[in-house]
Amino acid sequence: MDVCIIGLGLIGGSVAIDLRKHGFADKILGVESDNRNAQKALELGIADEILGLEDAIADADMVLLAIPVDKIQTILPKVLDNIKNSTTVVDFGSTKKSIASVVANHPKRKNYVAAHPMSGTENSGPEAAIANLFDNKITIICDQELSAPQHLALVEKMIQTLGSDIAFMSSDEQDHSTAYISHLPHVVAYALANATMAKESGDIIFDLASGGFNSTVRLAKSTPSMWGPIFQDNKKYILEGIDCYMKHLAELKDSIENDEERMYQLMTNATQIREVLDDDNSTMIKNEKRIIKMYKR
Repeated sequence: MDVCIIGLGLIGGSVAIDLRKHGFADKILGVESDNRNAQKALELGIADEILGLEDAIADADMVLLAIPVDKIQTILPKVLDNIKNSTTVVDFGSTKKSIASVVANHPKRKNYVAAHPMSGTENSGPEAAIANLFDNKITIICDQELSAPQHLALVEKMIQTLGSDIAFMSSDEQDHSTAYISHLPHVVAYALANATMAKESGDIIFDLASGGFNSTVRLAKSTPSMWGPIFQDNKKYILEGIDCYMKHLAELKDSIENDEERMYQLMTNATQIREVLDDDNSTMIKNEKRIIKMYKR
């Protein structure tokens, strides 16, 4: 099978590594707008060839878009315009509703499957691509009823080849859910990084930083060119999440200032998150299975 991957950074590159490793793809055709990234992808063996968009998709059996969500909205219609009737198209963007809307009336809409892998790191570029990035994670497929069965089945097989389980949601449900569990943590990390860097003590404060700070602010290393479009595209639900977060932050601030007993109540309530997010891998997998059952077809 010839697979075209548009965007050979962390996500696209990691997909390529695993599809090749498991024999899903016979050939990886890459499309990459950054010449340095294109050359690096070839050097690392992520792609067999780097081609222009039309040449890469002309004979591909599957086309995967792994680029910023604003770029997906522009390029996805062009991809559907130029593929064979038998080609399957899937995107791995972090937002779904706006992307799906731009091809809602496209004649080849049924060739397209909207998906979002709940996996990633703060790193970017072909060098960031790693094997097994999607193992024991969940990939969300959206609006599956709008995709033809053969294209949906092929994408499901590809996702399972990557080691991911699958959950099914509407585009709106996925955007609302990921605003809280994926997008809001990035907002908080960017704000915390800016707050810390603005402190008058300057660079010396970072000499004191340890695991807690580093793990909390890690997401602030994420590339703005990818996350800025996500924030804008999912603005409605991200702003809702920020308002909710600020409400709870203000409540905790007030309790620290005025009500020690209430402070401990809020902290104790927050520790119940352990029941949902456990460091034990088997518990994580169990929780993922629960989510999948909740959103099964």
